[in-house]
Amino acid sequence: MADRETRPTTVWSRPERGARGPAPERSRTQIAAAALALADAEGLAAVSMRALAQRLGTGPASLYRYVGSRDELLDLMADAVAGELDLSGATGGDWLDDLVGLALQSRDAHVRHPWLADLNDRRGEVLGPHAIDYLDHALGILAPAPGTAGQKLEAIGLLGGLAVLFARREAAATPTGAPAAGDPSTGDPAGRAAHLAAVAAEGRHPHLLAALTAAGAPPPADRDALFVRLLRRLLPAMLGQGEP
Repeated sequence: MADRETRPTTVWSRPERGARGPAPERSRTQIAAAALALADAEGLAAVSMRALAQRLGTGPASLYRYVGSRDELLDLMADAVAGELDLSGATGGDWLDDLVGLALQSRDAHVRHPWLADLNDRRGEVLGPHAIDYLDHALGILAPAPGTAGQKLEAIGLLGGLAVLFARREAAATPTGAPAAGDPSTGDPAGRAAHLAAVAAEGRHPHLLAALTAAGAPPPADRDALFVRLLRRLLPAMLGQGEP
């Protein structure tokens, strides 16, 4: 009894429709899809029960037949994004390749829905059915990998954190106008590199100067390559395997 009383409840803890009453006109999936479209177009702050009802052509009160609050709606939205990831690939191949591929999908989902990271920052990630499927799939990929169960869960957490970080960097670097090439105040990588080299050359930062001199000219900016390179270095190390 005590366990039943303290068990947390979510929107998925209740059946989508009651045993009595008329059949619902909409599904939670349809409502979440409309909310995603609203957030993608206008930002997370624009998502309210009233705005969503207007988008669906109904009254706000009718939405409460499907979700109990805006927070539950946000949970449905987050899980709908998790449902966009393709988990159909078979596991049991090269675990690192498979996990990197999953990470690329996660990053791309955050790029498509830039509000998702802010939502999870504010509410914490509530694991819905699709998110649980994702977690189980990732653990299946890691089944042949070294490491304890705890290390594997931490590695999956790192994967998600890097996906969010790189998605945010990509959003910040997306030009909104026509920035001047070489301007370090914009997202231009060449401008940032030139600025850093000029500061190092002043002589007040000898360690930075030595590192830049040893590294030579930076390679062309390729966020995919950097993302994959970091994952391929960090994930084996977290699982006690060392660098590949």
